[in-house]
Amino acid sequence: MTRSNRFMAAGLLALAATRPIAQQPAPGAPSAREIMEKNFFVSKVSTLQLDFGMSLINDRGQRRERRNTTLIKLQPNGIDSKFLIRFSDPPDIAGTALLQVEHSDGDDDLWIYLPALKKARRLVASNKKDSFAGSDFSYADIAIPKVDAYRHTLRGTEQVDGMNCWVIESVPSNDAVRSNNGYSRKVTWVRTDNFLETKVEYYDLANRRLKTQRVAQHQAVASQTGKWFALEREMTNHQTGHRTVIVATKLDGTTPIRDDVFGVRTLERP
Repeated sequence: MTRSNRFMAAGLLALAATRPIAQQPAPGAPSAREIMEKNFFVSKVSTLQLDFGMSLINDRGQRRERRNTTLIKLQPNGIDSKFLIRFSDPPDIAGTALLQVEHSDGDDDLWIYLPALKKARRLVASNKKDSFAGSDFSYADIAIPKVDAYRHTLRGTEQVDGMNCWVIESVPSNDAVRSNNGYSRKVTWVRTDNFLETKVEYYDLANRRLKTQRVAQHQAVASQTGKWFALEREMTNHQTGHRTVIVATKLDGTTPIRDDVFGVRTLERP
C-alpha cells in the first residue's frame, strides 16, 4: 500500500468511527411499516391545547422570537386530526394563522390567514414544501404524513440521546409526494419503547442532506393512555445554517375543544 493510500484509509476509518453504527434489529422486530404506523398514531391525541415559543436563529446566532397557540382535535374516524395554529407575538406576525384538516382518503385541507389580506387563502399540495411562517419547518413538516405516502425500510437500531431507536428510511411512494413535499427520502429514529420519533433527517431532491430535526422532552399526555407528545423540536437547515427551535410552554390534554373552532370563519376572526 502506498503512503497516500495509507493516509486515505486512515482518514476513512477515522470518519467511520465518528458515525453511529446501526445494529441489526432483533428477530421478531416489527416491520418498518408497522413501526411508522405506530409512530403515526402515538401522537394522535383526542384533544390538545399548547402554547409554543418559536426561536428563529440565523447562521450568525441572531434570534427572532415568536409565540403561538396550537389547538389539535382528533376527528371521529380516529385517524385524521384538525390543527389550528395562531401567532400572538411579535406584532408584525400577530394574527397570522394556519388551519389544517387531514383527510386519510384524499388531500388535506390547508388554509392560511394573513391579517394584512384580511382573508384566508387555501394552499395547494405544491405549497407543502414552502416554509411555515418563515421557519425551517415546512407545511409538510407540521403534521406527520400519511404512512403510505412513503415506502419504509428498517435499517437497524441505534441509540439517540440514550434511547434505543429503530432507524427507518422512507422514500416517497410516488412522484407527487416527492414533488409536493420536496424530499427524496427521510430517515427517522423511532423510540422502541413508545414509538415517538427522536430525530429525523431530510434529503433534498438531489439526495443531499437538507435538514435534521431533533425531538426532545417527550411527555405522556395526561388522561390519554398510550399517547405521547414532544415538547421541544429543533430543525436545522444544513444548507443555510439557519435553525428553528419550538418549545411548548403549556400543554393541556383534558379541556374539550369545540368543532366549530376548526373552520375558515374562525380562522379569519381576529
